[in-house]
Amino acid sequence: MHIIVAPDSFKGTASAAQAAAAIAGGLRAALPDATITTLPMADGGEGTAEILANAAALFGAEVQTITLPTTDAVGRLTEASYYLAGEQALIDVASATGLPAVADALNPLHSDSYGTGVLIADAESRGAKQIVLCLGGSATIDGGMGILAALGAAAHDDRGYALPKGGAPLVRLASIDTAQLNIKAGALDYTLLADTRAIPVQAATMYGPQKGAEGEQVALLAGALLRLCEVTGVDEKAESFGAAGGIPIALRWLSETLWGNDEHFELLAGGAYVAEKMGLPEKISQADLIVTGEGRFDEQSLTGKVVGTLTDLADETPLGIIAGSIDAPLPDGAIGVELGEEGDVIEQLREAAIQLAAKFAS
Repeated sequence: MHIIVAPDSFKGTASAAQAAAAIAGGLRAALPDATITTLPMADGGEGTAEILANAAALFGAEVQTITLPTTDAVGRLTEASYYLAGEQALIDVASATGLPAVADALNPLHSDSYGTGVLIADAESRGAKQIVLCLGGSATIDGGMGILAALGAAAHDDRGYALPKGGAPLVRLASIDTAQLNIKAGALDYTLLADTRAIPVQAATMYGPQKGAEGEQVALLAGALLRLCEVTGVDEKAESFGAAGGIPIALRWLSETLWGNDEHFELLAGGAYVAEKMGLPEKISQADLIVTGEGRFDEQSLTGKVVGTLTDLADETPLGIIAGSIDAPLPDGAIGVELGEEGDVIEQLREAAIQLAAKFAS
């Protein structure tokens, strides 16, 4: 029997690699004759760049980890890292612009993605030709204008004055000045990996509250994103353009402005992209059981997340899902196991894998 173990991270408690190792340990204890392959997964959220870097290294690429000073989402000096694999830079938005780093100082109206733009500019200076930007885990709702600011562009109101940083001032956006733009960085090939299908306004209405937005702030930010779509010509109903506080909006506009077409910008489902880079479709076709997992299985899990990606790839191969909680109906035929409410997560994952193996064998 061949089992593939390909979980997402269990946010705040176990990385994807730690979860995969714990689940594999439980399966080996329950099914000692099984061949188990661990393939930690990601869907464009925090940790995706590292998983892609590891995959690139396995396929022979020379991968460097680059760490440099930048700013977090509220403008404080910090350090952030990304990966350079040949001419491809692999960057997590969460590295510089992540939510956990600013949990003590949430500022949804004025937090921005400037720090991520610093990483992009640095990657270009080191020879990168393509940016793979993993969008999950951001603390911002600025439509990506912070990235553009780091690359030298400026948001102006109808009087020609520069707007303050952050998403809220974009309700007064009239134009984007590119006179000081870093054209080399702006004209790179951009591949953006989304972990959600949210449309632009949902960056505020769906994800704003977890970034600190309340009441009228949510409405203000929603209006700001609609204004940004109007100025940039991005369809306000475009799926996944609400990822990472709307970062795809600004980067789509930047690429099309510099190239005159959309051939150097792509916005993809992160889970499917990672699976392809890891050779998962071929591996799954030879498996007898697939085991995946995440912190919480809910109605969002099948819309671009790791579990949804594995569900699509599994086809008729049996699928096991381990989650901290299961709050929505599982896919047809899937086996589900919830973790306990207390205790060491690694040990809980191991025990859950033993339970899953028993259910599969029965």
